[in-house]
Amino acid sequence: MAVRRLRPVTPGTRFRVVNSYEEITTNIPEKSLTVPVKASGGRNNSGKMTMRYIGGGHKRKYRIIDFKRNKVDMEATVKTIEYDPNRSAFISLVEYTDGEKSYILAPQGIKVGQTIMSGTKAAPEIGNALPLTVIPLGSIIYNIEMQPGQGGKLARSAGSFAQLQNRDGKYAIVKLSSGETRMILSNCMASIGSVSNPDHTLERKGKAGASRWIGRKPRTRPVAMNPVDHPMGGGEGRASGGHPRSRKGLLAKGYKTRHPKKTSSKFIIERRKK
Repeated sequence: MAVRRLRPVTPGTRFRVVNSYEEITTNIPEKSLTVPVKASGGRNNSGKMTMRYIGGGHKRKYRIIDFKRNKVDMEATVKTIEYDPNRSAFISLVEYTDGEKSYILAPQGIKVGQTIMSGTKAAPEIGNALPLTVIPLGSIIYNIEMQPGQGGKLARSAGSFAQLQNRDGKYAIVKLSSGETRMILSNCMASIGSVSNPDHTLERKGKAGASRWIGRKPRTRPVAMNPVDHPMGGGEGRASGGHPRSRKGLLAKGYKTRHPKKTSSKFIIERRKK
């Protein structure tokens, strides 16, 4: 996996850093696993704009990803490694021995032709999905469930991973890449390895048009607005805008918004590093 710096033949390519996509084996998705996705433009069901700075962008098809990995004790062969416009990680098309095909999150180092499996009988090897009860301590994992049978929720973006540190009764203790250490039920599933495309953070758009391609419109700075539009607007000259806050007045940069009595707080052993 590598990134590629473009030759500065135009102002837009001068600082542009793109993915080389060396691992990608095909650019044609599996038709049976794609569904159309309608762009909202930031509007709700009555047509009112509820999210600003959203609109345009390239047309996409959604790839149905198997986050549950619930076809247990059945081998699957990796057919392709593909780009997915809906996420930062790459995806893999796998075909099971009974002929069924599905997309999974591609782990770093997966190869076409490789055999993967899920269930308690699977070996703790890259791409295999196992319950946390049988994964060796210290293993690097991704696509971790938070409730049994729910499907993976944690460590799904490009290059992310977690580490299984310990087991305590019916809970497993997992350290996430944010630095947070939390307890997860041991019968939850997780996949072995780390998510593909770790160099995603090194990419640089290089021009405003690259943001428009993914459906992001230019964002007006709050300090450039008038007082009627934002609490940080107004002032004489280039006024800084006072305390950082949202358009509705909610403080930012350090103000805690998490409820102190939130139910899941008891499962968090150590908070993420600030």
